[in-house]
Amino acid sequence: MIDLYTAPTPNGWKASVTLEELEIPYEVHLVNLMAGDQKQPEYLKINPNGRIPAIVDRDEGNFAVFESGAIMIYLAEKTGRLLPADRKGRSLVIQWLMFQMGGIGPMMGQANVFFRYFPEKIQPAIDRYQNECRRLFEVLDNRLKDNEYLAGDYSIADIANWCWVRTYKWSGVNIEGLDALRAWMDRIRARPAVERGIAVPFKMPDLSESTESESAKEFAKGAQTILQR
Repeated sequence: MIDLYTAPTPNGWKASVTLEELEIPYEVHLVNLMAGDQKQPEYLKINPNGRIPAIVDRDEGNFAVFESGAIMIYLAEKTGRLLPADRKGRSLVIQWLMFQMGGIGPMMGQANVFFRYFPEKIQPAIDRYQNECRRLFEVLDNRLKDNEYLAGDYSIADIANWCWVRTYKWSGVNIEGLDALRAWMDRIRARPAVERGIAVPFKMPDLSESTESESAKEFAKGAQTILQR
């Protein structure tokens, strides 16, 4: 049994979608980011970085794993699925996983900060991060023109990138003309395990479809609070 400590964010969904795809039994523990649960001493024992997600594997002597990419690799290796065993296949998946960890995630995160959360709008910063997100999306699109999935078969690399890319409207990123990327997004969204995973720890309003709704404005206000922690 896995204990999953999470919140409804792209990094949190990376862990829950992976657990759903791998059909690993798990128990959800909501980490209330706005209340500062992630900075409490008991949680810092699990994740010293004070972020989500984190897991504890009860079957392995309560072994804790933090960092979303590390969690995905650990779970894939635990089951022998979503990560090839051969050296080249494994490397290819990890390359595209690191592409998300080092590029897509940080750049979309900064786009969110400057486009959505900062009270003052610093246009050069907004442009810089949205343009970089678009460039990274074009890298994905080019890869997907000749490949159904990023690293051959469906893998943790697809899950990781998709969980972030699906929120492109919230970041203010234009995906016009990226037809291969859009088709890949639709393919993954159609998977039942993915649908279940993005409803963990609870189903969020689809902010990407209604970015000016009251729920979206409330979400942005809460995110401003988290930035101070």
